[in-house]
Amino acid sequence: MPHLKHDRIPRATISRLAIYVQELEGMEQQGVKVVSSEKLANACGVNPSQIRKDLAYFGEFGVRGVGYYVFELKEAIKQSLGLDKTWNVVLVGVGNLGRALLRHGVLRKRGFIIVGAFDCDPFKIGEEIAGLEVICSSKLPAKTNELYVEIGIITTPPERAQRAANYLLEAGIKGIVNFAPARINAPSNVSVEYVDFIHNLFSVAFNITQNQAKGLI
Repeated sequence: MPHLKHDRIPRATISRLAIYVQELEGMEQQGVKVVSSEKLANACGVNPSQIRKDLAYFGEFGVRGVGYYVFELKEAIKQSLGLDKTWNVVLVGVGNLGRALLRHGVLRKRGFIIVGAFDCDPFKIGEEIAGLEVICSSKLPAKTNELYVEIGIITTPPERAQRAANYLLEAGIKGIVNFAPARINAPSNVSVEYVDFIHNLFSVAFNITQNQAKGLI
């Protein structure tokens, strides 16, 4: 793994690195071997100095006067993000969103393999979705030992999110992605990410309102 020059990497940098990987993959598919920081920056919607600053957290990349070798840079970023391996994932909450994620082929393509689906609804337990049998949530800790899982996804109603998190924590999960509109309590050594579409809609609505006030739209 590339050597980290800093103990703490800004969250915004991690998000941009994911974008860099996607753009580099697209360039690789088009047969591009070398790309300048300017062209990569334009493709990613940032400026060249930002790319150089982000990559500097992990070491020295690129050749002066030449640019970045697409394949090598893509692989280095994926390795630094832990995307050079597959991750086993379990999902708790088999509602509409949970079902959509279970059927979302891009997750598997990106190396995140959902190996277990759990719910506390007796009418859902035993149902098969995307090749997985829905199992009672209370059995999650025991089942994850068989599945070698490191990441959990919560897609329950908000009032059930903490209970789902408790099952995941009992199972020794190292990271949680929470789609439920509720905060959860977890130890500091467990990474928790929140995905809230409402917050994104708030942000978009605010930006539109600001642009309208400035006469930009």
